[in-house]
Amino acid sequence: MMGERGSKLLAVVRIRGQVNVPKPARDTMAMLGLHRNCHATLIDDRPSYLGMLRKAQVWLTWGEVDLPTLVELLRRRGRLRGDKPITDEYAQRLGFKDLEDLAKAIYELKVDFRKLPDIKPVFRLHPPSGGYKGKIKRSYKEGGVWGYRGPAINDLLRRMM
Repeated sequence: MMGERGSKLLAVVRIRGQVNVPKPARDTMAMLGLHRNCHATLIDDRPSYLGMLRKAQVWLTWGEVDLPTLVELLRRRGRLRGDKPITDEYAQRLGFKDLEDLAKAIYELKVDFRKLPDIKPVFRLHPPSGGYKGKIKRSYKEGGVWGYRGPAINDLLRRMM
């Protein structure tokens, strides 16, 4: 099968732009598909991904996404090739009952979101309404924005949809 699977689904959001980013961090974000500010993606928490997050942590924020937020994210900001929205019909073509059923499979890591056919693995989000809560150049633990934020990522994602 494939390599080691993680146990939790993480949402990763790029919070800073492209200027003055060192090459290792730029390459890491390119591997995650986060080429622009306010882009987000879904990954699991396998050690190789966590190492990538640590390498580019000053430009990213991440945490465990919950199922209701995931369903809303797929419905409102998820896209297929040709910039078409992800619909219940797409989920049924893949053999799921509806979009909620597909989201549940993604949430439980039964399906790898990044490997679904015709899907764009990146969500293009808006800047958060009300702005970021804190300085963008400080870690989340220090009252800033970047780095690991746990379940608080759900509030940020809802404000960015």
